[in-house]
Amino acid sequence: MNSRSDDVEPRSHLRRGRARVDSAADPSAEVWALRADAAESAVVSRHLQRLWLLPRTGLGVVGWPASLPERLFFTWNYWWQAHLIDCAIDAASRAPSRDRTGRIEIIARTHRLRNLTGWTNNYYDDMAWLALALERAERTQGLTDVRGGLIALEQQLMSGWQPEIGAVPWRKDDDYFNAPANGPTAVALARLGHVDRAAGIADWIDATLRDPETGLILDGIHLPSRRIERPTFTYCQGVVLGLETELAVHSGDARHADRVVKLLAAVEEQMTVGGVIAGGGGGDGGLFNGILARYLALVAVMLPGEETARQRTRTRAASLVTASARAAWHHRLQVEGEPLFGPDWSQPARLPSGTAGAGRPTGGGSVSASRTPERDLSVQLSGWMLMEAAQVVAAAGL
Repeated sequence: MNSRSDDVEPRSHLRRGRARVDSAADPSAEVWALRADAAESAVVSRHLQRLWLLPRTGLGVVGWPASLPERLFFTWNYWWQAHLIDCAIDAASRAPSRDRTGRIEIIARTHRLRNLTGWTNNYYDDMAWLALALERAERTQGLTDVRGGLIALEQQLMSGWQPEIGAVPWRKDDDYFNAPANGPTAVALARLGHVDRAAGIADWIDATLRDPETGLILDGIHLPSRRIERPTFTYCQGVVLGLETELAVHSGDARHADRVVKLLAAVEEQMTVGGVIAGGGGGDGGLFNGILARYLALVAVMLPGEETARQRTRTRAASLVTASARAAWHHRLQVEGEPLFGPDWSQPARLPSGTAGAGRPTGGGSVSASRTPERDLSVQLSGWMLMEAAQVVAAAGL
């Protein structure tokens, strides 16, 4: 871990407010790096714990303060841990160190151990998120120990695709085909070299789940009834923005970049308030705004083309990240010298009281929010993701 910097306020029991460098009109990449470092440190110190006291293990405890069942990892949430790995990779990419690389290895290995059945499960969205994290770990950090897991996940995502539909279901033997599964699946497949398959899924999403009235991506469709679930979530927009940007780079086909331009405009108009990404609550929803921020940063630095619309889209994507990060940092709590983020970055964060109302799996396959969402690992991972995304766009001069 990097040492504490002047950007982090002196250790105290509880403080609200801006750190000293918040007076800067335009925080630099160095400032955002310090804030990302503080967010990383907070998650590591509050949530990262050995699995069943085994040496050389580590997973994220799902709540803080944690109940005994949580500390024993009776609840652990597969896809939250995948995002913990992704955040750890963000930190290692920003400021490489042996400790950071080792942490990625430990969390990935422990993920496999706690999953009991190996790397895979029955949910394609879960497996896609882990595939994205392991692919980045191998590509950006040179971690070869994840290769076996990545191969297993790639096989699952490829075999889960149903050619008569053009998409993967939400989970095995299910009739629901949705953006939360197909978005990350297609991003992973594109990065693994299956560009044509990824493009086919992107076309399916655009034809099936894009709402013609709002321009946003709807949640999913039941087949063969064709009943559409119409909620629009920030992370659905995020993964589609990321997918179309990846395809614009890999294929050069203008249709993918054009979709990014249109979807970004819809997101900015309907899913932000004062330029700040809307919050998704706690539980699984705690990750939604962070995922959108991650892929907005990808749009900002990767979307190809010098046409005016594409330049404007890159600039607007970066602005949404930066405005959201400013708001989240301003509204954070400082607890024992480290930041605690809220689920809604435009509102002051609240201090969790006790362990009541812990996020638990629901009958519908999701995880509910704690009574105070700030308690949830998902919410804090989103804050960390956001700080890393702000550093990325600032480092790119955006």
